[in-house]
Amino acid sequence: MGFPVPLPGRRREASSNMRAALALLLLLATARAIHRGKAYVREKVCQEYRMLGKENFRTLTIIANSRKYSNGTFEEIGHLVREIVSLAETCCADGADPSCYDAGSSALSVKSCSADSPFPAHPGTAECCTHEGLERKLCLAALRHPPQPLPRYLQPSDQELCQAFRKDPREFADRYLYEYASRYSQAPLPVLLGSTRTFLSMVSTCCISPAPTACFLKEKLQRKTLSLLTLTSNRACSRFSAYGKDKVTFSYLASLAQKVPAASFEDLSPLAEGAAEVFSQCCDSVAEDCMQKKLSEHTAKACATLLAQDGRFADCCRGKNLMENYFCILALPPAPAPKLPEAPEPTNKELCGKEGDLQTTRSLFELARRHPSLPDAVLAKLYDASEKIREECCSAKDPSACLDSRRQQMGAELPPVLERASQLCGQYNELYFLDFKKRLRESLTQTFPEASAELLEQMLEQRASFASTCCTPDAPPLLCASKVSSELGEVCKQESCLLG
Repeated sequence: MGFPVPLPGRRREASSNMRAALALLLLLATARAIHRGKAYVREKVCQEYRMLGKENFRTLTIIANSRKYSNGTFEEIGHLVREIVSLAETCCADGADPSCYDAGSSALSVKSCSADSPFPAHPGTAECCTHEGLERKLCLAALRHPPQPLPRYLQPSDQELCQAFRKDPREFADRYLYEYASRYSQAPLPVLLGSTRTFLSMVSTCCISPAPTACFLKEKLQRKTLSLLTLTSNRACSRFSAYGKDKVTFSYLASLAQKVPAASFEDLSPLAEGAAEVFSQCCDSVAEDCMQKKLSEHTAKACATLLAQDGRFADCCRGKNLMENYFCILALPPAPAPKLPEAPEPTNKELCGKEGDLQTTRSLFELARRHPSLPDAVLAKLYDASEKIREECCSAKDPSACLDSRRQQMGAELPPVLERASQLCGQYNELYFLDFKKRLRESLTQTFPEASAELLEQMLEQRASFASTCCTPDAPPLLCASKVSSELGEVCKQESCLLG
């Protein structure tokens, strides 16, 4: 069989191999680039290759390159994996020429630049191929596909899994590793590795079990936490990659404010900063339990802070498993809009002062807690617009005049945006999809009584697509940023829209 599934009696060995594997994965990108190009990299890679064995090395190469080239085809990833494994197998053999690895990696970079290259395509390849030698290798090694906007791994039925597994175990394992790693390419490597290993172990065990249904049920329950961690960490790390640390801090803060609107900025801000710090430390970490350990610590702090302030939060914090508590908190829908006094606006002096960014964040926090149905993508757009205004005006000759002008413009543009986005996402999250579309069709017909049936259907599908994609907790940040710009462009008719 192609994938060496750890047997029960080999758990310790498998865990040791996993740690070694993660050390190796630090080298895989640089091994392809061979940016040192000399004996050091060759010896290090060969040491790991011999320790792991060819099959484990191959498995890890599939995962690493499926993540890196998440839009590549199975065949393209297969070509690349064969070349890398062959290079290691040939050049790590006893008596191999010391120059073998460097020469082989150079040949790989040449092949990547050929017109009929079988490797995954990338828009940046042509630019890299204008360089030579080391510079070309470094450039090619740095290329990475953006994450898939709507990652969905639709797991086949147990019967279909076993049928495919029995037909060709190696082909089954390779395709699963490729599909899962490419779809959840932003999940931390240790999380992804652990999830794929336990899945393949489950399939190989249950498909030969005399009671496969009971076996699958038991194994799925055992790997539930790891499976959920893969999905949630992929979502968090995708957002971290798209937003950066400061913006993801605000995104997390706004989400908490919508779930627990009674909590203060002083209570929630440290929790948001802590979550962003977890993602900054763990999204690219190869430490085996970084994400799980750090998120557990974060969840304990969140529960200690908010347990007494919100009944739903308290229900999530009752469990003994901190990771399950974290998943429960993530799944909480926004709370109903509370009745709060009007929030004070920061002065121009405060906005351009040393803590101007803090004042902006606090102001947007107040907006988020008063509009619980506002999706992350709209709040992110408001964050960007606020930062742009502050940057532009605080460096102007007359900051106060600039800010007053922008404040007036924002006051005109913002209400219809808040109304449309809140209504659209509020109804989407409250109703079944068919009922949502029915309600939306009725609303559009009333709002645009003279529109043709074709135009009404076009608007219906556009807004339904926006809602189904961007009103959910796992909304893809880059895709939804584009959709928000399109939606806001309809609301704001001016040539210069602050929110467009």
